[in-house]
Amino acid sequence: MSEKQAVSGSCLCGKVTIEAKAADLHVGACHCGMCRKWGGGPFLAVDGGAEITINGEEFVSRYASSEWAERAFCKECGTHLFYLFKEKNQHIITAGILDQQDKMKMDHQIFIDKKPEYYAFSNDTQNMTEAEVFAQFAP
Repeated sequence: MSEKQAVSGSCLCGKVTIEAKAADLHVGACHCGMCRKWGGGPFLAVDGGAEITINGEEFVSRYASSEWAERAFCKECGTHLFYLFKEKNQHIITAGILDQQDKMKMDHQIFIDKKPEYYAFSNDTQNMTEAEVFAQFAP
């Protein structure tokens, strides 16, 4: 698996398509309370970078979940599309919408200290606590 590659995908109804020029196909799981509340479980995603093309933007709804980030979903079918770090224009794209499923590898988990006990992944991953995530990525 190459470090960065072009990817494409769509929402469930197909009204929104996304293409990223340089995505990292290492899947991460976020266990923070907001991600779990947003999707009913951990948020599984890849770093799609800043260079993305969205077709069907009129069907994209954006929710500012914090001062520095927003979450996007399809207005028609509700598919979660991406988490956006506003300052860097960095799109963290929902892994499940991408067409390159066979090229992905789950290798990290964040907010591991917030993960509830009722589920666990068997993958061998790098695990970061809430404090470690904010120390590395906070604006």
